[in-house]
Formats: sequence, C-alpha cells, structure tokens
Amino acid sequence: MKIKKEDLLNRITINPDVMVGKPTIRGLRITVEHILQAMASGVSVEDILADYPELENEDIQAVLLYAAELVNEEKVFSIH
Repeated sequence: MKIKKEDLLNRITINPDVMVGKPTIRGLRITVEHILQAMASGVSVEDILADYPELENEDIQAVLLYAAELVNEEKVFSIH
C-alpha cells in the first residue's frame, strides 16, 4: 500500500520544546538529521529500525521525503 506524500510528511514534526526545535520523527527524540547521518554513514534501514524499535519503515520514508523536499526548494546560483 502506497502512503500519500502528505501523510509521510506529517510524520515529521517540529516543536521548539523537543530537540531544540529540530525536525523529529513523530515528536520522538529522534531527529531527521540523526537518521540521515546514520544512513549517509552506511547504516542500513534494517539496522536503524532494530536500534529504534519505536520507528516504522514509513518514518524512514518520511525522513527521505522531507530531505528531498528541502533540496527541491533550494535555489542554486551559478557563479562564473
């Protein structure tokens, strides 16, 4: 079953009282940044889910979609 983009993005929450306002997953004390850094370091999704049993596969999808949306909005200027 495919999850809607909006439903995935709703899993990413920002609360100034949780992790200094960094984007987190479902209000948990697990930041988007932490998951992205783990994945960039070669940690597999399976290992992340094993290390954080409160996470779901859809949370990982939400992190990746959130990052993709941020990059999509980025403006790139060429300097020549």
